[in-house]
Amino acid sequence: MSIENLLMHLNDIPVEIVRKDIKNLHIGVYPPSGRVRVSAPLHMNDEAIRVALVSHLSWIRKKLSQFVQQVRQWKREMVTGESHFFQGIRYRLNVLEHDYPPSVRIANNTTLELQVRPGTDQEKRLKILEDWYRQHLRQAVLDLVEKWQPLMDVLVSEWRIKKMKTRWGSCNIKARRIWINLELAKKPPSCLEYVVVHEMVHLLEQKHTERFRNFMDHFLPDWQLRRDELNSLPLASTEW
Repeated sequence: MSIENLLMHLNDIPVEIVRKDIKNLHIGVYPPSGRVRVSAPLHMNDEAIRVALVSHLSWIRKKLSQFVQQVRQWKREMVTGESHFFQGIRYRLNVLEHDYPPSVRIANNTTLELQVRPGTDQEKRLKILEDWYRQHLRQAVLDLVEKWQPLMDVLVSEWRIKKMKTRWGSCNIKARRIWINLELAKKPPSCLEYVVVHEMVHLLEQKHTERFRNFMDHFLPDWQLRRDELNSLPLASTEW
């Protein structure tokens, strides 16, 4: 059980510190933004943690640079000719203005056709597209939860979709509630399945322990490949 969360700065790098009932210190740099997080034993004081961080500073900077160099999607203007992703595939956006209800569809396997009423501004165009993403992601997550619940012998009481800047997913163990990042609508289905299974495994093992990894190995043997693929894909614009 974690008993304390604090923020420490290593030179110019903010580091989240969580003390837990564990034996060894663990340093992680997490997608999609490069969040640095340390899980430290209860007995380890702040100075000992800082010394450990300093000794790993070059590794931390290397991991952070990988996120900086990773392709990042530009802020969308929602105009014809832009590239947009859906389920891991890049599509060319084609905006059509007609006096009909707004809609989104894939045309000719290459084009994401966005129909809007004349005068619809950039913000409303984006919302129409995001609603379409949400609709498809909701069905995909439902299918995955229904597939994996009997296989894992767990029950997800509730799952929701929202925009998240630092996590692909999260799990509230007590409420048995799973959150899925809306950005996953843009990623390959295999990556979405990895995130859903990852969060559902937390209902069997709360922490990222060896037992957790054993569950992942059992249910999704190629989970590390899926994770690496997800972390190599374009990130969203930071301007949400």
